[in-house]
Amino acid sequence: MKTFSILITTKDRLNDLKITINSLSNLIRRKDVECVVCDDGSADDTFNYIKNEFPGIRLIRNSKSKGLIFSRNRMLNLTKADYAISLDDDANFITNKPLEIIDSYFNQNPTCGVIAFRIFWSKNRPIDSNTSNKKIRVKGFVGCGHVWNMKAWKTIPNYPDWFVFYGEEDFAAFELFKKRWEIHYLPQILIQHRVDVKGRKNYKDYRLRLRRSLRAGWYLYLLFYPWQLIPKKIIYTLWMQLKLKVFKGDMKALVAIIQAFLDVIINLGRLFMNSNRLTISEFEDFSKISDTKLYWEPENN
Repeated sequence: MKTFSILITTKDRLNDLKITINSLSNLIRRKDVECVVCDDGSADDTFNYIKNEFPGIRLIRNSKSKGLIFSRNRMLNLTKADYAISLDDDANFITNKPLEIIDSYFNQNPTCGVIAFRIFWSKNRPIDSNTSNKKIRVKGFVGCGHVWNMKAWKTIPNYPDWFVFYGEEDFAAFELFKKRWEIHYLPQILIQHRVDVKGRKNYKDYRLRLRRSLRAGWYLYLLFYPWQLIPKKIIYTLWMQLKLKVFKGDMKALVAIIQAFLDVIINLGRLFMNSNRLTISEFEDFSKISDTKLYWEPENN
């Protein structure tokens, strides 16, 4: 049985995937490591390329695209490793010897279910990777760079694949909290997510991403928040989207808001059936935990 499993989901991004896999070459060669790539119905010959060029990688495929969350569930439920590292196909480690750090940290922190990595979002590597950030318990983690203690994964429901994209990590975070597992931000491990965050607004899928992001937030309110807090939270987030985007002329945002609201109505039955609501006391305790660390910038940038 392997100690570490590196899990990567990909679809039609072979060039990014090549960079990521090459960056992992030293880790993949280790006897205590397996690398699993899930090709989610790519049409760019990803499957054949990985099969021929990297025969040591465990390769699985969805003949038709099932989505990121479905693919992550599939890989997490297949692996027999102690720890499962999730990387996006456009993310790579900057920290040297991350596996030793992971193993040591989980052994020293038995209530930690997920380690959240420090993430630098940029096409270019940071000039200075040092940080004054300290390890801390946090509310959640980011999909592109984290590692599961598989003992924790096995105690909670799968990611909700009907979310499609966005929100699955927060779903898991609430479920972990209910099971008394903790999520720890460990800045000692740095990854680079090779994404132009500021340029995303100009991407063709901007409206789709906004729609899915909004509805995921509303899904989570209805699944986990105490009843009395839900109306206020939904109204507030709706108002902020209108104020910051629609009233400034962003009509794509207006369409996304309407679509997200309709998605919630369509899924009301599913939301109520899968709810695992926090009590007011639990919600107060959860609220005291530090916020998820999404972005890191070098102090001397």
